[in-house]
Amino acid sequence: MPVAQRWRSAILSLIILAVLLGAWQAATRSEEGTAVVDPAYAALVGNAAASGGKTPFPGPGEVGAELWRHLEDPFYDRGPNDKGLGLQLAYSISRVLAGFLCAALVAIPLGFMIGMSPTLYQAFDPFIQVLKPISPLAWMPLALYTIKDANSSAMFVIFICSVWPMLINTAFGVGAVRQDWLNVARTLEVPRLRTARQVILPAAAPTIMTGMRISVGIAWLVIVAAEMLIGGTGIGYFVWNEWNNLSIANIICAILFIGLIGMALDLLLARAARLVSYRE
Repeated sequence: MPVAQRWRSAILSLIILAVLLGAWQAATRSEEGTAVVDPAYAALVGNAAASGGKTPFPGPGEVGAELWRHLEDPFYDRGPNDKGLGLQLAYSISRVLAGFLCAALVAIPLGFMIGMSPTLYQAFDPFIQVLKPISPLAWMPLALYTIKDANSSAMFVIFICSVWPMLINTAFGVGAVRQDWLNVARTLEVPRLRTARQVILPAAAPTIMTGMRISVGIAWLVIVAAEMLIGGTGIGYFVWNEWNNLSIANIICAILFIGLIGMALDLLLARAARLVSYRE
């Protein structure tokens, strides 16, 4: 991308940001900037500010101050319900990475076998088509019942939601390798394992990386909802706990960090995918 175009894009992004912040500030100054809260709920959670049935929606300045407070000490731990935002994000990222890596260890080799064998593809396809549309959170009750550990159950849910994009993309990438290349390897009597490693894997690598990129995005989406169910730690639990405290500013800060971490994970895998494609 030309340098001038990059500058124009950056300036336009700043203008859009300024417009959004201005609209947000204007909205919070109006009557619509006051959110109605059920007085019974406010009394239940013991929030004095909302006991009258209304709680003010925070403006950009309040959220910015709260954000700075989180950045000053992101890893504090003062008890089960009072942990720093950085610590909560670390719990979530560790669960996502554990489930994602376990899914990769299963999906990529299995996808290779399915992609290389039409018989295996036809045998596995009905199971994939039935299991793929199931919401990952639907597995949570079964995971909690069988595993009996909230943290491991969350990682299992991440595994379930991550495995399908990687499996399908790997099988597709392996199956789409040019037949001419395979015929040449067969003519030269290259062993099957060496063919898979030196011919099929490099050709299918970009498609596999695309599946991994899709999987990590879905995993980051799902972990927030899963942690709202299991409680204890994690950014999802943080959001739910702050809602119980009617701390809207903290919820907005958490939402911002969820988006930034999701973007960072996507950019890392996108960079890896470009490196793989460049080497090809």
